[in-house]
Amino acid sequence: MAYRPQLAAALSGASVHQLAYWRKSTASEGPLLVPEVSQQPLLYSFRDVIALRTTVYLRKRISLQRVRRAIQSLYDLGEGEHLSTYRLVAQGNSVVLIAPDDSPAVDLVDHPGHQVTVVMSDVLQAFVTADQVPVPDLLHPRDALQVDPEIRGGHPVILGTRVPFEVVAGLLRDGVAAEAIADFYPSVGAAAATDALDFAEYVDRFGRTSAA
Repeated sequence: MAYRPQLAAALSGASVHQLAYWRKSTASEGPLLVPEVSQQPLLYSFRDVIALRTTVYLRKRISLQRVRRAIQSLYDLGEGEHLSTYRLVAQGNSVVLIAPDDSPAVDLVDHPGHQVTVVMSDVLQAFVTADQVPVPDLLHPRDALQVDPEIRGGHPVILGTRVPFEVVAGLLRDGVAAEAIADFYPSVGAAAATDALDFAEYVDRFGRTSAA
């Protein structure tokens, strides 16, 4: 399962325009993030979405130029894994790499490679972008929805099921009452159906505004 740009944008908080811009190289640096699933057509992986959320989250505090510099420093330090593998946090006007073990954190912008002390934060939780756009919790974009890379490759589904959110939302849009969704999917209650529609409308709305 892979994410089309509009859904990847909605789950990450990046606009569709930003996704396009971040796929391009600059005069001095390579692309910020290229989809690892496919570029023709554009398809993002679950790991890509986490990496995109990390970039958007960092942009709350610091400029994109400094985010790019941090990622370049990461690779210059010999780190070559997918960007989602690393935990990056904003520290003042810099970006810090949090080690997976008990090793000290490392600065990536102001003093690349230098050890620092840092206050933790979680990019998977809900947050608001620098443009004041609310971004939902990645693993639970709505109370009755879940995103689990082990279930349909991380596509948003009704909690505790494998039913994609847009399938339920489509039934509601076709006039099926929320209470009657269980006739089609017995494990999907009215509240879950309502959450599915709400999230579908968020994805549609996010796609329209981010592409404007």
